[in-house]
Amino acid sequence: MRHSEFWDRMERQLGTGYARVWADTQVMRALDGRTAREGLDAGVPPKTVWRAVHATLELPASER
Repeated sequence: MRHSEFWDRMERQLGTGYARVWADTQVMRALDGRTAREGLDAGVPPKTVWRAVHATLELPASER
């Protein structure tokens, strides 16, 4: 998954305005206490970050 696909998925789920706010503020245990943006900035693959987001938001399997 590319960063652009990650952000497209985030915006589909949370809306254009809120997706980046959420990515900057929601700390996730699956990312060792980092936010999605911190994970991406630290080099965590976007697919791994998306899986953490998916689990945190409790999205349906079809959105995985």
